[in-house]
Amino acid sequence: MKILCVGQASYDLTYLMSQYPEENTKNTSNLKVECGGGTASNPAYLLGKWGSEVAFAGVVGKDFYGEKVKKELLDASVDISYVFENKHTTVSVILANKQTGTRTIVTSPKEGFLPDFSLSFSPDILLMDGREYETSISLLKKYPKAISVLDAGKNTDQVYDLCQKVDYFICSKEFAENFSSESFETNKKTQIFEKVESICKKNLVITLEKEGYLYRKDGEIKQGEALDISASDSTGAGDFFHGAFVYGLSKGYSYEQCLKIASITASLSCQYVGSRFSVPSKEEVRQYLYEFI
Repeated sequence: MKILCVGQASYDLTYLMSQYPEENTKNTSNLKVECGGGTASNPAYLLGKWGSEVAFAGVVGKDFYGEKVKKELLDASVDISYVFENKHTTVSVILANKQTGTRTIVTSPKEGFLPDFSLSFSPDILLMDGREYETSISLLKKYPKAISVLDAGKNTDQVYDLCQKVDYFICSKEFAENFSSESFETNKKTQIFEKVESICKKNLVITLEKEGYLYRKDGEIKQGEALDISASDSTGAGDFFHGAFVYGLSKGYSYEQCLKIASITASLSCQYVGSRFSVPSKEEVRQYLYEFI
């Protein structure tokens, strides 16, 4: 099956810290990792590494970082025919807290949007991150038979509109809390899920980081598990959840199997620093899901 990932590409500068730094202090990191990243290019990279027929559509800069991002995608066998150039590549500075495995990200503003373009193929699956709204709407109209997946990280009117038009709506814990004005810490999982679900067209998944994920099956809200691992850096984990979920769809796995594949992949990716270096192999995933191919 042919897959198109649409949205953000960035270049990540990750610093592994022994703890989160205090304000107005100087700090040293013993490990700095540089690589590409981005909420749509990361899934494309994973899919390419796993042997899928995948293309990425997004914007990078006419600069050193943009060339690095394109080369990494090409090395992973991703079609970059629909990558366009602007002045500057989005750059993210990431502080990875070694104690907690969490990360704090500062990102430069995105410059430019995708221009109109025509595909040389008909995608079977569309994965969108909501950052290229006009392009996403156009693709959904042009390819109504394509399976559509939306990754929602930011609460915007454009994302709210797109989630009513896609087959699978996967949002972050933060997105769900912001939309519902409730916190998962208050143990209102059902209320939060149902409130977000009210704006979806079809299937909703809420990722809960180390707590797993929420979804509905046969009318019942269920919670899937994440692997209990020692995390070093969670950067890209959500992106790889989406990429692995799409891989499962492309292979014809059931909804729940796709979610298991996605969760295992996201968990395993947290063991490594730097998103491009965090993609687990299919063999690693198979250790936890034996029927996985």
